Amino acid sequence: MTSFSSQSIFIALTLLGMLSCGGKNTSSNVQSPGSEKTAKTKTLEAGADVLQNKAPLNKLNMYLDGFHFYNGHMDGQMEAHHYCSDINEDLTQCIIYDGNGANAKIMGIEYIVSEKLFKTLPAEEKKLWHSHVHEVKSGQLIAPGIPQVAEHELMEKLVSTYGKTFHTWHTDRELTLPVGHPMIMMGFTKDGQIDTSMVADRDKRFDVSTAKNRENRADIPAPTILPGANAWQQGEVRQLQVVNEAGPAHTHK
Repeated sequence: MTSFSSQSIFIALTLLGMLSCGGKNTSSNVQSPGSEKTAKTKTLEAGADVLQNKAPLNKLNMYLDGFHFYNGHMDGQMEAHHYCSDINEDLTQCIIYDGNGANAKIMGIEYIVSEKLFKTLPAEEKKLWHSHVHEVKSGQLIAPGIPQVAEHELMEKLVSTYGKTFHTWHTDRELTLPVGHPMIMMGFTKDGQIDTSMVADRDKRFDVSTAKNRENRADIPAPTILPGANAWQQGEVRQLQVVNEAGPAHTHK
């Protein structure tokens, strides 16, 4: 009889889930100006789709759906669709979209590190990162389309990680173009912070229950959050600003 490791079973279940469901149910809320694609453009796209190698994109094999808010401005909340790839066991990179359909707009990126790597970061750098404990334990973070057993195993890994997120297109403000400078985002850390109607809308679209997710993940240990993360809770808000200053004069020898 052939035996399978838990990792092999997890991968098989994940792939099966990705083939079955978990997408194309959330449209972008942004309508950007511009002319319709011409027949020539569509032909070029079709040819490129077939002929060009897209190795980095093919590695985006993990889909996570969760919620962010602007660092220093919790009222600015939005859903975020993450398409991620593991660089190694301790580092993950994600492209974030405002939807999961063909019209989705890229609105940011997130880097995720293990507890081990987070400990190595300088103190000031840590203030840019948020923990994932509440996102996992509350049931807010989901991996659409994969079986519950596989999602549970994934959440066991993510619960102790930390994320650094920048949004480059603020689609929650119904902007038609990606204007403005990038914004540092944070994740929720306790009950009562998130807009429950936003969560309910997400749950309906994906046919999931955040409340049931919370119950199912009760057995996942909640690690102690390391000092430095979620710095906004201590009044240490970090956000990018545009500084209109002339740079230092250059001299030539």
